[in-house]
Amino acid sequence: MSDIVNGLGRTTAYGAVGLVLLVLGIVLVDVLTPGKLPKQIWEERNRNAALLLSSALLGIGGIVFTSIWTTYEDFGKGLLSTAAFGLLGLVLMAVAFLVLDLVTPGRLGAIVVDPEPHPAVWVTACCNLAVAAIVAASIA
Repeated sequence: MSDIVNGLGRTTAYGAVGLVLLVLGIVLVDVLTPGKLPKQIWEERNRNAALLLSSALLGIGGIVFTSIWTTYEDFGKGLLSTAAFGLLGLVLMAVAFLVLDLVTPGRLGAIVVDPEPHPAVWVTACCNLAVAAIVAASIA
């Protein structure tokens, strides 16, 4: 019975770290794009913004999953490494967004909030997932 209680406690802790990282991912995308992200997605039904946010959340989820899956025996060390790799993933995704913005025409932030679907958003979303895959692979 104590194994179950111990497992529930660990799961709760990892879940909390994962949720905090997901919220930080939402904040990051909101900061990188003009306007308010919730308004763009839920009120204006902007597919570009939804795609970019979805890719960031999937990327962070993949990093957190990999970090938990390959975690250290020591619970505290595993929890800390999950938080650290998740934060690193967020930072690298932001840097990749800014670099992509520099090397492509136009402003990615403006393209993301444009109501008309744009192929550049797919490229940016794939960049998020590629960065997350690189971070996840470096964990294993």
